[in-house]
Amino acid sequence: MKLRLALLALALTLPAAAQPAAQGYPKLIPAPGGAAVIPTPGSQRAYDEVHYAPARRAGDYLYVSGVIAGPADTEARDAEAFKAQSRRAFGHLQRTLAAGGASFADVVMINTFHVWDGPGFQGTREEQFAAFSAAKDEFMSAPHPAWTAVGTTGLLAPNGVVEIQMIAYVPQARP
Repeated sequence: MKLRLALLALALTLPAAAQPAAQGYPKLIPAPGGAAVIPTPGSQRAYDEVHYAPARRAGDYLYVSGVIAGPADTEARDAEAFKAQSRRAFGHLQRTLAAGGASFADVVMINTFHVWDGPGFQGTREEQFAAFSAAKDEFMSAPHPAWTAVGTTGLLAPNGVVEIQMIAYVPQARP
């Protein structure tokens, strides 16, 4: 089980370059009311071994599983580095949304889970939130989605700082 969890944590935090587009991806796996969305081969491994879908369409909604923003072992843990790590997470989310036929403009709800005092970030709560918000704003513009930000004591990735979960409204029959 520890190996499976480590695999999932790794898949959630890998840089974009480590998960290149591959033939046959994105992949949709039919499911009641929609489909599981698998954007990359790395996501496929997580789906097969940990039974985790990066996104799941249900009717007109696309539910995007949490993506963790935080440093790899050799990365810095200051606000500027965290902003880059957050951009990486939003890039992953962007690819997952696109694989499900959505974009950030379709996102109606964001849930974020913040480790304010963990090993992945050296700075204040305000500095962490400001860096994260700045990166988010590079990807998402008005009208802004609903957003709930919750503090927690830890995430699956040991150095994880923020986990980002999204819900997008994507009508199956677009006008």
